Amino acid sequence: MAKKKLTEKEQLEERREKVLAKGRKFKYPLQYARHKLVFNTILIALLAVIVVLVAGWLMLYKTQTTSDVLYRATQILPVSVANVDGKEVKYSDYLMIYRSSLQTVEQQSGKLGDDADANAVRNEYKRASLDSAEEYTYAMKIAEEKGITVSDEEVAEEFNKHLNMGGVERSEESFLKILNDNFGMTKSEYEKMLRMSLLKYKVMMEIDDNAKQIDAKVQKLLKEKDGDMRAIAEELGEAIQYEETGGLVDNKNIDGGRATMAQTLEPGQVSERFISTSGDGYYYVKLISKTDGQVNYASIKVPFTKFDEDMQNLRNNEGIKEYITIE
Repeated sequence: MAKKKLTEKEQLEERREKVLAKGRKFKYPLQYARHKLVFNTILIALLAVIVVLVAGWLMLYKTQTTSDVLYRATQILPVSVANVDGKEVKYSDYLMIYRSSLQTVEQQSGKLGDDADANAVRNEYKRASLDSAEEYTYAMKIAEEKGITVSDEEVAEEFNKHLNMGGVERSEESFLKILNDNFGMTKSEYEKMLRMSLLKYKVMMEIDDNAKQIDAKVQKLLKEKDGDMRAIAEELGEAIQYEETGGLVDNKNIDGGRATMAQTLEPGQVSERFISTSGDGYYYVKLISKTDGQVNYASIKVPFTKFDEDMQNLRNNEGIKEYITIE
């Protein structure tokens, strides 16, 4: 049977179909290669992320690396070093405290080596730094529950106090250099430390009902005994802490702010209640004598104990879970 002759239109359509068929041979393999390339790229990226995460986990929780790079990473990533009563302790807070403490030691005593004694010193400061970070975190938890806050103005005021500590007027630039040289801290890091400390002090004062009751007794006895602190100490015993300098000391003495306060008094005068600069209790100071730069005083301290007792209870009853092991 004779083959039907195609029309010109049908011939054109046939040639077109042949051309398209040849194109498909290249198109489909190319699409497959493109999909495979995308898949491989995603797979490699996922593997890279897993490798980075595993390496980071090992450095944080096994080798406990404290390098600049890892410290900066912990400031960005939400990684924790412990958990206190349900609240996570930021790894960055722990490293900030530890690194500043260690730099202070090395500034005074020289760079630590890699021997057993040096590692023991590092571990001692790691333990103290982790304890501090846990305390600050617990204070933040209580502060959130009780609506206790620290304002930017309070932080700025405290910063200025430190700027002129010891009665020495310093420029902010020179003070920041001291911070960096001795503590390895920037202004923002130091302000964060001040904020955490102020918050902790406020919490310690707020929750300590026993200290409030003892303080009320001290105020009452100061009036009844005409400021005789020794007599008050004999009556209240271990509920308070009584001290005498026994002679003249520098009015810039590091004693929780007592010498500075004493300098503002007249002999025989008793101060109003004030909070120690370390935030661990109420102080009353009675000036005995003074010169232009020295003071002789007696003091009563009503210590805050509730916060420390609560922290110890948490430690004793597994209320604190730590993600690193410090020898």
